[in-house]
Amino acid sequence: MVELAHDSRPIIGRGPPLTAYFLTLAAMSIGLMVADQRYHQIDQVRAWLSAVVHPVQRAVDFPFRATDWVTGSFADRGRLRQEKLELTARLRLANLQLQRFAALEEENRRLRDMRANTAGVAEKALVASILNVDLDPFRHRVLLDKGAVDGVFRGQAVLDGEGIFGQITKVNAATSEVILISDAEHAIPVQSNRSGVRTIAVGTGDINKLSLPFVTVESDLQPGDLLISTGLGGVFPPGYPVAQVTRIKRAGSMFATVDARPTAGLDRAREVLLVWFTAPPASEPAAAASPPEASAPGSAGSATPAATQSTPPPAPPESGGE
Repeated sequence: MVELAHDSRPIIGRGPPLTAYFLTLAAMSIGLMVADQRYHQIDQVRAWLSAVVHPVQRAVDFPFRATDWVTGSFADRGRLRQEKLELTARLRLANLQLQRFAALEEENRRLRDMRANTAGVAEKALVASILNVDLDPFRHRVLLDKGAVDGVFRGQAVLDGEGIFGQITKVNAATSEVILISDAEHAIPVQSNRSGVRTIAVGTGDINKLSLPFVTVESDLQPGDLLISTGLGGVFPPGYPVAQVTRIKRAGSMFATVDARPTAGLDRAREVLLVWFTAPPASEPAAAASPPEASAPGSAGSATPAATQSTPPPAPPESGGE
């Protein structure tokens, strides 16, 4: 059996003594410091070492920089997405407000037009909103949000910003019913603004058409003529737009076939104007105060009886048209 030789001498005592190492290293350090301080000999070595170590530093720092970049990218994308959603919501809200402002601007324009058209003609005017529209295609009636408590009365004229809209037929405490000039039971005396020819415009049941059944073939009417109210009967003011002639057919009869289109927005208006007109200075106050039968003889022209019967001040148009 082989036995390993056992060396009991201490390891620390082998080789040069530690004091010699320390002194040697201390002398070298002092020498390098003196050389660097006085002769700047270490700067070049330091630059070389920095150039060699820089790629290693970049490689060690790369995972940390990559992590920061990825985290920042996701954070930026999330923030941008949130900002986009907020801006989109604000844009939609702004569009809704813009549409509302456009609607209010259009409403203000219509109200200004109605006020301007009644300036100097009506002594009192009241804006009313349309609450309901009669769905019966043969009855052109609408319901307003003004009634007897507001001073509304039967036979009162109703206008819009473009022309005559209709007249009141029924009055309740807080609401009232209007018959449109296009209703088949309504008629209104009109006059050509160009030639002065007077006649009667009768509703046809078509919202876009009035009929002039009492125009003779010799009458001076042309397509495009503006028909205005005559004021006969005391219901509507004189000189207010009613319709515009669209078609004339003079053949095969003593009377011509004449159609006209109402100037008022009968199917578009949302607000109308209830007006109290100033009484004329001549004979019209007496005619307005008298019953329909008494007012007929005082009217002028061949169309006077029909006009008075169709739109009497105190009676609804239905009773006058029968």
